[in-house]
Amino acid sequence: MIPRLLLVALLAALAAASGARPNLVLIVADDCTYLDMEVYGGQAKTPHLKKLASEGMTFSRCFQAAPMCSPTRHNLYTGIYPVKSGAWPNHTAVYPGTKSIAHHLQAAGYRTALSGKTHIGPKASFPFEYSSDFAQDGPDTRALYPKIRNLLTESKQSGTPFCLIACSKEPHSPWDKGDASAYPPAGLKLPPNWVDTPETRAAYADYLAEVTYFDWQCGRLLALLDEFGLRDNTLVVVLSEQGSSFPFAKWTCYEMGLASGLIARWPGKVGAGSKTDAMVEYVDVTPTFLDAAGVEAPGNLDGRSFLPVLRGETDTHKQFTYGLHTTRGIINGSEAFGIRSIGTATHRYIWNLHPETSFTNAVTGKYQAGWWGSWTEKAESGDEQARALVHHYQHRPAEELYNIVEDPHCTRNLIDNPDLAELRKDLRRRLEAWMASQGDKGDETERLALTRMPRHKDRSGRPRTSDSPRTKNPQ
Repeated sequence: MIPRLLLVALLAALAAASGARPNLVLIVADDCTYLDMEVYGGQAKTPHLKKLASEGMTFSRCFQAAPMCSPTRHNLYTGIYPVKSGAWPNHTAVYPGTKSIAHHLQAAGYRTALSGKTHIGPKASFPFEYSSDFAQDGPDTRALYPKIRNLLTESKQSGTPFCLIACSKEPHSPWDKGDASAYPPAGLKLPPNWVDTPETRAAYADYLAEVTYFDWQCGRLLALLDEFGLRDNTLVVVLSEQGSSFPFAKWTCYEMGLASGLIARWPGKVGAGSKTDAMVEYVDVTPTFLDAAGVEAPGNLDGRSFLPVLRGETDTHKQFTYGLHTTRGIINGSEAFGIRSIGTATHRYIWNLHPETSFTNAVTGKYQAGWWGSWTEKAESGDEQARALVHHYQHRPAEELYNIVEDPHCTRNLIDNPDLAELRKDLRRRLEAWMASQGDKGDETERLALTRMPRHKDRSGRPRTSDSPRTKNPQ
């Protein structure tokens, strides 16, 4: 009998010899609400992503497990949920010894590279070839994406398949890229849970311009694949990441905080112009890439491959998706305001672990004083809608339940609806079972957040408290 590791190596060698193994490209935005993109019916012009969608599959039900940059990326690259991996707060790191997609694909003969934003650690768990091209280079850069170009050149010459993760820094604030004049503030349609002020409209225009800038980045990278003749043997996946840093999106477990856009193209394998409502999660991306590469996924992963969805073999994947949020240690964060959530195809249940605490973060701090200040000023002036929205953002009940089909922005809490009492009990039970499977002890886990954040140390080496000084650039 051939030993398993030798068999894997032989299969990888045979696949390489036949040229069958695909290249893998993952493009990730930064703080983008997927419904804001034109390709999803939003106002931000995204012509390159619209074209990509016409050539591949568009997912309407993709979710990450934590609505902040660092937990999202650890979750994505490891295929492991945040508490289990150790990366549940922001500015965090996975437990020593945790392996990522870089390890799994390198063992199968792939080159693995990450260009742009990182926000992951430790390096031993993410042994990519790093570069800054994708986040740093702009329309005036000459030559554009040189490190990525070298990767494609060398891989093609050697016949070595590659996995490239291209991470933008847009549309993360500050919103200073793109052409905001393309979005006259007065003509913009605001989400139903925003306070309408001139400051909000101006900020929204700047943000939408950066979404279009991200689309330009995607277009340039896709053009580079065409230039090298790599389109047909490359699986491309584009993700919008968690929602924008406007209220009720990033830093929350509402639908716009956990939902993500996902567009995939793989000529000959994924149907052009296809769409799916199959529920998938970020933890599923790594096992999907491994499956596409013919690599067996490790048994400790929480995710599972949705390659059958991509191939059109099924239109379902998961019945439930899970999310959590930790405020302890984030910019202007509450000392403890833990959130846990479970979603179905029709509803989202949210459990706020500390309902007695005021919810604060970078939105409510001095960094966003311009438009958030306009919300609070309008509320204090007697505007009832503004008062209700400001209060709801910072003061949450213990439980929330939303019909996300009829109310995707989660404006009507149905937790006391007697017709949904059984659903409420069932989702709470399933959520608690998931937490137990992850080693998530709720409040106790929240209190440990600072121990998982290497950046949050005082001069004696002890973890900072939430009142300690922090960086001036909110993440």
